[in-house]
Amino acid sequence: MEIQYHGHSCIQLTSEGHSIIIDPFITGNPLAATKLSDIRVQYILLTHGHQDHILDAVELAKQNDATIIATFELANYLGWQGAKTMALNLGGSASFPFGTVKMTQAFHSSGMVFEEDKRIVYLGMPGGFIVTMGGKTVYHAGDTGLFGDMKLLGERHDIDAAFLPIGDVFTMGPEDAKTAAEWVGAKFVVPMHYDTFPPIKQDGKAFVDSLKEKGIDGAALKPGESTRL
Repeated sequence: MEIQYHGHSCIQLTSEGHSIIIDPFITGNPLAATKLSDIRVQYILLTHGHQDHILDAVELAKQNDATIIATFELANYLGWQGAKTMALNLGGSASFPFGTVKMTQAFHSSGMVFEEDKRIVYLGMPGGFIVTMGGKTVYHAGDTGLFGDMKLLGERHDIDAAFLPIGDVFTMGPEDAKTAAEWVGAKFVVPMHYDTFPPIKQDGKAFVDSLKEKGIDGAALKPGESTRL
């Protein structure tokens, strides 16, 4: 499996001719190194309905004839904008040509804020994903704080790689993310949701180095960089 980090929480997974992307946020990301028009995927997974996770979902779905997988509310919201969607809610799983997707819980919020008319649209519960693909199992935590059931995820799944937020302020920070890495039993960790904006500035390399003390490998990928499992 090839893992490509597009910055923020956007991860692309490719294996055996299949490619999926999680939380596409390219055009609004000042650190992005990839053009949206260059991305080729068949499925788009969305953890929750914040702008910095769904901004490019509809356009990317249309340009690739790809299917968006998201919670019921978010799938409907984006379907009304002309995208192909499939609803998948927390605890649910489904099979696809590339493998399987299970949606896990996350502790965060989810909705679109329309500043011009002081309106907020609720877009369902936030979540994360456990994806099996190409003989590997990966966990994308979404935006979340640390929660005890991460231990259960580690007990129930043999996780080869985990993508964990470290930005703090809006999600867990490095110390909690280190605990999360231990609890889910990840063999390899990629930090995400940091550096994009000033409030979530963090040292990704220092975080990865701190994992080595726990016997966990990892990589602080820069936007556009890839690694293989």
